[in-house]
Amino acid sequence: YETNQILYEKNSRKKIYPASMSKLMTLYVLFDYLENNIISLDDKIFISENAWRKGGAISDSSTMFAEVSSYISVENIIRGIVIHSGNDACIAISEAISGSEEIFSKEMNFYAKKLGMSDTNYTNSTGLHDNNHFTTPYDMTLLAKSLIRDFPNFSHYFSEKEFTWNGIFQPNRNNLLGSDLGVDGLKTGHTNEAGYGLVASSQLGKRRVTLVIAGTNSKEQRKLDGEKLLHWAYRDFKLVEIFPKDHHLGKAPVW
Repeated sequence: YETNQILYEKNSRKKIYPASMSKLMTLYVLFDYLENNIISLDDKIFISENAWRKGGAISDSSTMFAEVSSYISVENIIRGIVIHSGNDACIAISEAISGSEEIFSKEMNFYAKKLGMSDTNYTNSTGLHDNNHFTTPYDMTLLAKSLIRDFPNFSHYFSEKEFTWNGIFQPNRNNLLGSDLGVDGLKTGHTNEAGYGLVASSQLGKRRVTLVIAGTNSKEQRKLDGEKLLHWAYRDFKLVEIFPKDHHLGKAPVW
C-alpha cells in the first residue's frame, strides 16, 4: 500500500466476474455521497418490492433479509452490504441514490474510470452474474486501495464480524478477519460462474498489504490461498526507509 509495489501477480489483467466483490464499488459510490454530505448515515432508505424480490426473496444466500416497504438507515444498509453481502441492501441504496439500479451502474462505471479501472464494466450493484459485468484482479486492487485511502472514516465497517437484522444473525463472510495477519477487510464474492473470490487488506506494524484472489473452488481454498500470500508478503518483504522525505543528500555544481 505504501509503495504501490506489486509483490506477486498471476493473470492480474485477465477478465473475471467479480460476483459480490462488485459491492465494493457500490460502497465507494455510497461513501463518496456520505463524504460530500449529500446523504447521511441516519437517512432512511426505502426497501422497494424490486429490492426485496430481486435482492432477497429469490437469493436468500446473499441478503440482509430486509422487509418489503420498510425503511432502513444508511448505516445499517452499509452493514447489510459489508457483513451480509445483501443484494437487497445494494439495490435499495442504488434506487435511493440514482432512482434505479440501471442508472446507478452507470455511476459505478464513472467512478471506475476515475480510479483508473480501465478493464472494468458494471451492469448492476450486486455482482449477480451478467456476461457484461466484469473486472480484473488488478482493477479490484485499485478499488480496494482507493476505498482505504479515500474513506478512512468508514473503513471500520469492513472489520465488523457480525450483524443481526430482522432477528437473523449473520457473520461476516470474510473468514480471514481476526486472524494474526492483521486482516481488517474487505469483501468476498461467489457465483457459479466466478468461483470463490476475495479482496483483502491487512496491516501489521507500519505495513499494509492488499490482495485479490479470484476463481478458487471453495471457501476453504480461498482462505488458504489468502493466508499463504499474506504470510509470504510479510515474511519475504520489509518496508525500509532509505532516507526521510525531503532529506538533502548533498550539493553538486550544475553547469
